[in-house]
Amino acid sequence: MIDNRLAPYGAFALRAASGALFLAHAGLKLFVFTPAGTAQFFESVGVPGPVAYLTILAEVIGGTALLLGVYTRQAAAVLIAVLLGAIFSVHLGNGFFFNASNGGWEYPAFWIVALAAQMLIGEGAFALKPTAALDTRTAAVAV
Repeated sequence: MIDNRLAPYGAFALRAASGALFLAHAGLKLFVFTPAGTAQFFESVGVPGPVAYLTILAEVIGGTALLLGVYTRQAAAVLIAVLLGAIFSVHLGNGFFFNASNGGWEYPAFWIVALAAQMLIGEGAFALKPTAALDTRTAAVAV
């Protein structure tokens, strides 16, 4: 049973943690690896270098949107696409565990599930742009 009194705070915690982690992840690419170094790494694994800049941009904008609670569901959807790209271009061939060289797919896969949950539950408390809740009594399900 969902506790409707506390669920918005759980959604907020998930949203804030995901947003902060995406900003940290982008910061790693910006300040440690540098954008040029990130582009070079992308090219080394067969991904066009300019995709690195788009990835950094998506992580900064998406992470900020999540952190602030602005277009939360849309930001989560875009970031899921980024993570799927990361899994299939870099991590899948490295095994499951993320401590493998160039990281396995365990962490990005978990992050996808967390973002999918965020999409389903919405932004939660303290959002700057809350969205209307889905009315499941009138939602149609295609069979």
